[in-house]
Amino acid sequence: MTEYAQQPPAPPHTKIMEVTDYTEGQYAVDKLSDAGFPVEGVQIVGHDMKSVEVVTGRMTTGKAAGIGALSGLWFGLFVGLLFGIFAVVGWLSIVLTAVILGAIFGAIAGAVGHAMTRGKRDFSSARALEASRYEVLIPTQRVQEARQILGL
Repeated sequence: MTEYAQQPPAPPHTKIMEVTDYTEGQYAVDKLSDAGFPVEGVQIVGHDMKSVEVVTGRMTTGKAAGIGALSGLWFGLFVGLLFGIFAVVGWLSIVLTAVILGAIFGAIAGAVGHAMTRGKRDFSSARALEASRYEVLIPTQRVQEARQILGL
């Protein structure tokens, strides 16, 4: 049976403010830090988490092929350098060949992968987790000092 190391219990924390924007919580902690407050135990806790997907643009077969080519290019460079360091002569041609083949196969893989979606996902996007509210928590023994610095 695996034994886990016992961590000391975290000191109790007290909520000193609640904000709707994470940057407001960051600003409060930054203000505490600038005033010399020991911020090591401060927490910004998000509540009511939700996943937000932001559409960044239209995805075409050409774009998918381009992204695949770039990815393949980097992979080809890695493989080419790996094989190139063991080559006695002609290491540059090995690297260039691997880069070109990587880009070609990457472009094919990107185009085929996008074509297989059959138009069900013709856009690119980025996902993020967001909270509807954030609490700034301070170790209980330092609450009065933090409130004084923040003017609460």
